[in-house]
Amino acid sequence: MSRFNRFASGPTKVTVTSSTGQEYVDYRNIDALRRMMSPNGKINTRKRTGLNAPRQRLAAQAIKRARYMALLPYTSATL
Repeated sequence: MSRFNRFASGPTKVTVTSSTGQEYVDYRNIDALRRMMSPNGKINTRKRTGLNAPRQRLAAQAIKRARYMALLPYTSATL
């Protein structure tokens, strides 16, 4: 195994806990979601983001919602 960590130093904080105790990812938090995307506009993998599987699915859904609402671009033309 390599001595150097090529990917993020730790997991990205994107989940928020609601008053009922349920975790969700806010699609309006553009800065956090943009850090989870590659420069070409693709959603980064779990290895790169440092999230577990359920949180990665929540983050991917939030990115797709933000794209649909035109808060994030689909392609790299405007990143």
